[in-house]
Amino acid sequence: MRPKFGNDITNRSNNNNREDDEDDDGTNGIPPHIARIGGTITVPKIAGRGVIRVVGRCEDAKENNMLDLSECELMQVPDAVYHLMRNTELKTCDLSSNVIKKIPPKFAIKFNFITDLNLSHNQMSKLPTELADIGCLEVLDISYNSFIALPQVCFKIPKLRILKANNNAIIEIDTEEMVASDKLELVDLRHNPFTRVTQRKLLKAEVPYKIELSEFVEEDW
Repeated sequence: MRPKFGNDITNRSNNNNREDDEDDDGTNGIPPHIARIGGTITVPKIAGRGVIRVVGRCEDAKENNMLDLSECELMQVPDAVYHLMRNTELKTCDLSSNVIKKIPPKFAIKFNFITDLNLSHNQMSKLPTELADIGCLEVLDISYNSFIALPQVCFKIPKLRILKANNNAIIEIDTEEMVASDKLELVDLRHNPFTRVTQRKLLKAEVPYKIELSEFVEEDW
């Protein structure tokens, strides 16, 4: 059975439009055995504001087909978001500037019509192989994350034109595994700590798309 969402995507509904959140027994959601001894509960206000922000942006996405969940302090994509967006054919999805560590495989199934996916400024170090199933995806931004290797799934997304992977922790790339793509136009790899050998391999890589690299700087010891 699917959860019944209130106005704040939790499983609690409003209590007859009462202005406060107290339960009918006056315990304000505190377990009875704690309330009997005078215990209290503290709910961070930021959590409530974050929930309201997410719900509001989901409602906006129903109108413009662009889901913007940037700067929502998300550690993952909430299941409630998939539920709220179940009847909406999204075109873009912005999850930037959160603290997300991974994207689940079902993301590609639920949002398989998006053309632009922004995952920048998070804490990700890998991507699910299922992203290759997003057949309409043209722009993927994974910059400012924690990747130490460039995910090979990026070269398997059929219509991907632009890949932004700058400002990560990528040291080496197996250029032989960089699969050529008829659609790919640009791969941004600037500001990654490549070795000199890797830098040279990338400069000489025979691929039909442009690779952007920072100038190699020899470290001082």
